[in-house]
Amino acid sequence: MNWFILSLITIFFWSGSDFFSKLGSPASDKFSHWKMVIAVGLVMGLHAAYMLIFGGETVTLRDFIVYMPASACYILSMIIGYAGLRYIELSISSPVCNSSGAVSAILCAIFLGQSMLGYQLIGVVLITAGIIALQGVDIHLDDERKAADPKYIRSAKAIIYPLLYCAIDGIGTFADAWLLDGHIEEGPANIAYELTFLAMAVFAVVYVKLIKKQRLYGGGSEAIKKIEAPKFLAAISETAGQFAYIYALSANAILSAPLISAYCVLSMVWSRIFLKERLTRSQYAAIAVAVAGIIILGFGDA
Repeated sequence: MNWFILSLITIFFWSGSDFFSKLGSPASDKFSHWKMVIAVGLVMGLHAAYMLIFGGETVTLRDFIVYMPASACYILSMIIGYAGLRYIELSISSPVCNSSGAVSAILCAIFLGQSMLGYQLIGVVLITAGIIALQGVDIHLDDERKAADPKYIRSAKAIIYPLLYCAIDGIGTFADAWLLDGHIEEGPANIAYELTFLAMAVFAVVYVKLIKKQRLYGGGSEAIKKIEAPKFLAAISETAGQFAYIYALSANAILSAPLISAYCVLSMVWSRIFLKERLTRSQYAAIAVAVAGIIILGFGDA
């Protein structure tokens, strides 16, 4: 299978992860983000077990400790991102969250002494401008639109969720770059992250089921099908996309990396077609600016 097909598979699954996460995050369920953590942690734990048993990977207590800063940032950002999906359109959340690369680029330039080339600076500026513009547009959504559709009532306030995701995930990526530069190998780091996520899933089960006395899978088969099942489809999509991503990069990194970096565009397509999300022209323009910055950084990384 060539790099182009693998890249398309990655885009499809990662955008699917966004889409199914949104489906599994109804505004009526205030514990939906913890249930997403359970689903993702379970799938990651199974993958980690497979790599340890059949993949020849090893992990030590030191690996868990060393990689904890990155693991903590990644997991916290994902929890915040899942919580935010209850209140905001996926077509806004996805591109803002994917702008975390700008945060990590700035941190690496400041603290790791890495230089930022001209096109990288342009990409960071475009992403930052798009986020600021999107926040401004979202806050000033007209009252008539909010009244016509209740799902937009909290959108102005809910923009803080993807912004927090963007910042924390960017810090996590910066920590990742620092730790992988001689402090820990990629294999043990990935296993440590997945098993840490599994531990968080166990915590989520205890919190939701035993402390809050909530059902983990709704009240019946229809609830499972419509609300809970998408959480596991999102977790599986995330893992499948990661698997294809590794092979796409190894086959042709210079072309596959920028192609994959814009998967949030497909997330927006799914949200428009299946979720019937409607955005203003100003919101589309702001998102387009941010996506342009993401693509520029993608080419730069390649």
